[in-house]
Amino acid sequence: MLCTCSGEQFKFEEPAPQSPESLATRDFSASALSSRMTGDWESKFEDAQVDEAESTLKEALSLNYEEARALLGRLEYQRGNYDAALQVYQGIDIRTLSSRMTKAITERTRLRKARSKGENVLIGTMSLHSVSLLLEAILLKAKSLEELGRSKEAARECKVVFDIVESALPDGMPQGFGQDCKLQEMFHKALELLPKLWIQAGFLDEAITAYRRVLFKPWSLNPQRLATIQKDLATILLYGGVEASLPGSNTEEAILLLFVLMRKVLYGEIEWDQEIMDHLTFALSICQQFETLAKHFEQALPGIYDRAERWYFLALCYCASGQNDVALNLLKKVLGPSEAKHKPYFSSFLLGAKLCSEEPKHAHEGISFAQRLLDLARHNKNKHFIGQAHKFLGICYGNVARVSVSDSERICFHRESLNCLNHAASIGGGDPELMFGLGVENAIQRSLGPAFENLMVYAGMMGGSSGRGWRLLALIASAEQRLKDAETIVDLALDETEKIDQFELLRLKAIVQIAQEQPKQAIETYRILLSLIQALRDQSTNSYPLLLEERRLEMEAWQDLAGVYTKLESWSDAEICLTKAKSIQLYSPRGWHNTGLLLEARGLYKEALTAFMFALSVDPEFVPAIVSTAISLMKLGSKSTLIARSFLMNALRLEPTNHDAWFNLGLISKMEGSVQQAAEFFQAAHELKMTAPVESFLS
Repeated sequence: MLCTCSGEQFKFEEPAPQSPESLATRDFSASALSSRMTGDWESKFEDAQVDEAESTLKEALSLNYEEARALLGRLEYQRGNYDAALQVYQGIDIRTLSSRMTKAITERTRLRKARSKGENVLIGTMSLHSVSLLLEAILLKAKSLEELGRSKEAARECKVVFDIVESALPDGMPQGFGQDCKLQEMFHKALELLPKLWIQAGFLDEAITAYRRVLFKPWSLNPQRLATIQKDLATILLYGGVEASLPGSNTEEAILLLFVLMRKVLYGEIEWDQEIMDHLTFALSICQQFETLAKHFEQALPGIYDRAERWYFLALCYCASGQNDVALNLLKKVLGPSEAKHKPYFSSFLLGAKLCSEEPKHAHEGISFAQRLLDLARHNKNKHFIGQAHKFLGICYGNVARVSVSDSERICFHRESLNCLNHAASIGGGDPELMFGLGVENAIQRSLGPAFENLMVYAGMMGGSSGRGWRLLALIASAEQRLKDAETIVDLALDETEKIDQFELLRLKAIVQIAQEQPKQAIETYRILLSLIQALRDQSTNSYPLLLEERRLEMEAWQDLAGVYTKLESWSDAEICLTKAKSIQLYSPRGWHNTGLLLEARGLYKEALTAFMFALSVDPEFVPAIVSTAISLMKLGSKSTLIARSFLMNALRLEPTNHDAWFNLGLISKMEGSVQQAAEFFQAAHELKMTAPVESFLS
């Protein structure tokens, strides 16, 4: 039993217009088929289609009932008569034929491997041409159901093709098998169609299973086709919202698939596909594997990204992984002479200005980034980015002012900072980061009224959920000597913020209580804070950055408690607290400074001076240790006053608003007989102390 199959026979052609009358509405039999082809059919088909059908039938020695229906169904499908095609295909009993089809594929595969060219084909075994014709019938039936909107039934029909071939070829399809009769092509189309039908029907778990079945065995798919299936599976795993049944998360499986695809791209097995990189970027980002993502951007072949774009993407990755210095080094290349002749990459200047605004040591470079950003924004007449450039300029000018050596430079940069920030606010005052930066700058310059207003606006924009906004509001209230209001603000913030922000606010509450001379309440607040930190650590589900933040807060809480017990002259408790703090971080300048304060309170001035000097060896710009060193030198005798003065002047260079440094400078001047100068120093110390927060605005 033979059935010749043309090269175009199995291609899905565009449906022609619906015919007014369908062959599927008329019954027929295998014996009467030939006569009807020459008679009734001529009035219903175009001549070319009839000739094709007749030539197919004439070349066959025999044509059974199912094969005839398969041919007629294909004609109806090609004409767009999907209902008629479905009626024709429903007359084929695939369940009965499936075992014969499976046996035929199995036998032909076995004979293909073992028999010689002259050996006869087994009698009674269905030919691969017949199997191909019937598989096409099942596939077209599924596509007809799809066109009629019955995706679930279509998927079930398409699955039959998969089941038949898989049961015949349990180890996969040999290369080149069934190509002469398009069996392989029909099967490959079924593989691609099945998961899509399940997706259309809304059964994403079935679609995932179908994709996995395709990838589990070698089905002789060409590399591009296989890559498309792998990409589609990764996509549904990432965005489908269905939990995988196999061990491991959907995201992990998707990432592995995308890694395989990226390796194929790297080795030239498939063409570059931007969608693969986009999906990989999303997957690795939600897993916080930014360094791994950076490696894949680095591996992208030349020509896919230009240099500035590649540097920008790499900088984003390293910035997200917390390596801001590495990111800035990449972004600085955009400012280099090699890029002077190229089109400016706007996003790089924006990111560079933002990163520099977060680090005072990069403030000068931040001004360069922000100025280039401002020039480009003005050239493009982009009002929004003009405002953003002024915002970053204002923040960077403020940071430069805080590290400036001369008073004149400091005053100039502070003025420029406020001018830029106010200008940015006048352009677009809806930026919460801008209002926060303006509030910080006003607070540092002791313009507490405007600072409080800025922070109230910021809190409103953030819906009261920003811990740092509440913290700065409480510090401004404490600088205005409204300590009770500051504690009330902290209590309100504890109900509105997230857990890690609550820890920071609990510590601030304890500091405010200490300032109100309520040591017992402060100790209880610290006890609650340390208990919460321990409880959160026991959960063992926190990310690495969060764990670092917890450790920092725990260390600072023990250091604060050491200071409380030192003032209460509870030496043993203070030593226990310092020991716990040093067990977290031994080389903490504040920890050694607190050790010096404890020794000083016990009258051990030389030992205290040693501890202060050790703190300065860890951080030479730690202002409290500088001031304490000067005080210890003053206590050692008048011969050390000149050295003490130099320490205090250095402290004021680093922190001009430090009232303790001004006060001790006044004491030195008084000891030296400069009464007028001492009075000025005392006046400055008093005014600064009256506007000093319980903790630095920048801490």
